[in-house]
This record gives sequence, C-alpha cells and structure tokens, in this order.
Amino acid sequence: MPDEIDDKSKFYVPFIVERLNLHKAAHAEKENPPLFVIGMNGVQGAGKTTLVTTLAETLRSPPYSLPTAVLSVDDLYLSHQSQLQLAKTHPLNPLVQHRGEPSTHDITLGVSVLSSLRAGKPTKIPQYDKSKFHGQGDRVDENEWETVNKQDDEKICVLVLEGWCVGFRALGEDAVRKKWEEAKAELASNNYQGRLAHNRLEDLVFVDKALMQYDALTNQFDAMIHVDAEDTMFVYEWRLEQEASLRKKKGDGMTDKQVRNFVDGYYPAYELYTDRLRAGVFGPNSGKQLRLIVGKDRKVKEAIRP
Repeated sequence: MPDEIDDKSKFYVPFIVERLNLHKAAHAEKENPPLFVIGMNGVQGAGKTTLVTTLAETLRSPPYSLPTAVLSVDDLYLSHQSQLQLAKTHPLNPLVQHRGEPSTHDITLGVSVLSSLRAGKPTKIPQYDKSKFHGQGDRVDENEWETVNKQDDEKICVLVLEGWCVGFRALGEDAVRKKWEEAKAELASNNYQGRLAHNRLEDLVFVDKALMQYDALTNQFDAMIHVDAEDTMFVYEWRLEQEASLRKKKGDGMTDKQVRNFVDGYYPAYELYTDRLRAGVFGPNSGKQLRLIVGKDRKVKEAIRP
C-alpha cells in the first residue's frame, strides 16, 4: 500500500476547532460541556485511518489538550458466530453473507458505548480483528478492550466515530426501488459498472430497514467529516492494497478474489446512500459537515461545506 501523505489536516483541523468552539460557547453555563461527537465517513482505502489518527493526536495535544477517544464502526461488527447466524437466517441475501453492510453491526453495543461516555463512566472500547477466521473476522475478547474514563483519568470529552458507512441514512423502500430500477436500466443499456442492479430488491430493502437503527448513532453527531472519492469504484483497488498490507502484517487475511467478492457485497450501499451523504447528514447549509473529495492518488481535489 503506498505511503499516505497528509494533505487533509489543513482542511479538517480548523473545521473541527471551529465546531468545538461553537459547542463550548453553546454550553458556556456548564463547567464541562457534553461529549462532542465527530462522525467520520471515508471510502475504504481513501486514507481515513491516517486522518483519524492525526485528528485524535492533534486534539489530545496542546494547545487543545482534549481527552479524545476513537470508535470504529468496524469494531461494532457482530461476533463471528452471530454473523454466521445472520447469514444462515437469510441464505438468499448475498449482502449479509459476510460482515460489511448495515445489519452486520451491533448498534445496541455502539449506543451503550456512547451513553457510557456521556455519563463519564469507565467505558470499554470494542475491538474487532478482521484477520480471524481467514479474513472473515471476529470480535476481540472483551478482556482485551481498552478502558477509558478509568478512576483518576481525565474524562473523555471528544469521540470520533469513524467508518465506511458512518452517516448513511435509510432511504425508504420507494426510494430504494427507484435507484434499483435506474441501475437496472443502465445495466440493460450496457453502460453500468456498479453492483446495485445485480441484487434483488428485497435484499436491498432488508439492508435499508436495518440502516434505520443506525440513526441512533448518527443523530448524536455534532460534526461530520466525509472523505469522498471522485469515483467510488476506486474502492476496489484501494481495498486490495489494504488487504495485501494486512496479510503482510498479520500473516492471514482474504485473497484478492475474496476481496473483490467482499467489496461487491457492500458496494451497493455506496450507490444507494452516497448522494444523500454528500448533500449533508444534518440537512443543507448546516455548517456542521466537511466533504473532502480525493482523487485516485488519495489527495484532496476539493473541499466543500454542504
């Protein structure tokens, strides 16, 4: 995987500092403002991990010195056993045969983590190991999860919730059907590269209904950063690079063919939900979202405030 150059912090650090200052001003009467939650969505392989690490380190360091935690939506994936059960229960739905799409996360767990952090309680941050079971993945034993807000710790005041589907909002069956029919028409005209048209409508609707539960997380966001791609098809090449790096590091992981099948499984979500995410998680002209559009080289081509 090529070395990543940080050309994004000059955009997102001032944005987040601005939003934090407004958050603090809005709660000026309180000694300790409520937990500030940052949602971060990035096309897989676009450099989101580097961005998250840099942002968290920046906020933890002077002059900000803000205790900051990071939670990945990937760490909320169902346990291996629960994922197998989900796949078995819906054997004809290819979208839930492995982790990835909405419905394969434990949203109740995520909400409990946020609630605990808001209350200032000692909180275990879930962890997931994608290399287990030859790349199928499984949750790390809870005894190994990091605990924050321990006794004598400074209380976490900023949480970054990051992931490939963070901020996606359900469309409803009619809107899903419309996008699916449009994709089918493109497929019939031989002018189609996506995956949406290759899925049954009922399978897409199942995922969309599951996505409604994710609003329990999204509705808690105070700011949103969206690392977008000029072409979401870049994800295939980027994800292959990621998995090759994982195999080298862990000694186990998915083959290239498995990676392509894996991306096929969640690519329909990009086709369904990216337009709404680009328009703004909080609605238009909220000022609370930053969209960074990157090229195939992962460098920022444009920054937009939806």
